[in-house]
Amino acid sequence: MKNVFLAVVLLYTSFLIGQNTEVTPPEIVKMKFEKEYPGKVPVWSLKYVGDDDDEIRYEAKYNTDKNTKALAVYDNLGVLKAYELQIPLSQLPAKAQSYLKKNYAAKAIKEIAVVVDDKNQTTYEVGVEKNSKFYDVVFDKNGGFDVSIEKD
Repeated sequence: MKNVFLAVVLLYTSFLIGQNTEVTPPEIVKMKFEKEYPGKVPVWSLKYVGDDDDEIRYEAKYNTDKNTKALAVYDNLGVLKAYELQIPLSQLPAKAQSYLKKNYAAKAIKEIAVVVDDKNQTTYEVGVEKNSKFYDVVFDKNGGFDVSIEKD
């Protein structure tokens, strides 16, 4: 019985350790990142997307300066799929700022980013907290409200 318990503990421990391992993207992905963002030191993570979680995305989180964070998302061939840059409220389009003032308390706004996808479409994402739930409020490039998505 001790051996079974020990085997279960070892299996569980190795599973937990495996969850925290550092992700190393393919060489082509690393090369593309280094070419586009020279001198930046990313922290890589892996995300599965698509209808059946059948596509892999490599996410490079890094600091553009001491106060600003950015995220570059690549597919496994090194194609940039999205770029997200943290911005201050003052850089949001006026229309989006007005919407936020009407619908959320200032302290509810937790993060703001401009996002450019692989089709060169620009959107703004604002992370807000309301009623103990976290939402991404998305605006189009002109600041028009698009959608609000509840996050886990």
